[in-house]
Amino acid sequence: MAQTEAALRTLARNVRAARTRAGLSLDELGRRAQVSKGALVALEKAQGNPNFATLVRLADTLGVSVSALLEGRTEGRVRVVDTDSLTPLWTGPQGGEARLMLTTSGPAPVEVWRWKLEPGEEYPSHPHQAGVVETLSVTAGRMTLIVDGVEHAVEAGQTATFDGDAPHTYRGAGTETCHLIMTVHLPPGPGSPA
Repeated sequence: MAQTEAALRTLARNVRAARTRAGLSLDELGRRAQVSKGALVALEKAQGNPNFATLVRLADTLGVSVSALLEGRTEGRVRVVDTDSLTPLWTGPQGGEARLMLTTSGPAPVEVWRWKLEPGEEYPSHPHQAGVVETLSVTAGRMTLIVDGVEHAVEAGQTATFDGDAPHTYRGAGTETCHLIMTVHLPPGPGSPA
């Protein structure tokens, strides 16, 4: 429980700091991210429990990575992350899950995710901000990637990439669990060299 409370405090601090840096009021952030002001107030008081889609909308609106909202300060030059120590940010009805492993630093950060999709299980994602590029590398099983309503089969040993500013869905296919590594390449932040 203490770990969850600490994570909520970190999230609250990071959302408030990113909102302040962006010069947005709670009302304006709520309008742009399609999140109620009440939910934002609770979140900034470490009392909220936002779902994965809400975190993605907030990060996109604030121009930061999801992990920038979730992570505390990093120490040292090398960071090693253990998958089992991370709480899934999405859990599917049949046991699938998505875990944000880390986000690289620099002017154009990259999020690294581990996904597991059970057969038939899917996650529909809203379009991200312009400039976001996603890359999916299937390490086991098969999946169907749907971008702008068009289905693409991606199997173990294959990698797909697409612009994330279109509606997209990840769906487990076949009869085996699909495992994949996803990277989300974020556009450079304001003031970064292009």
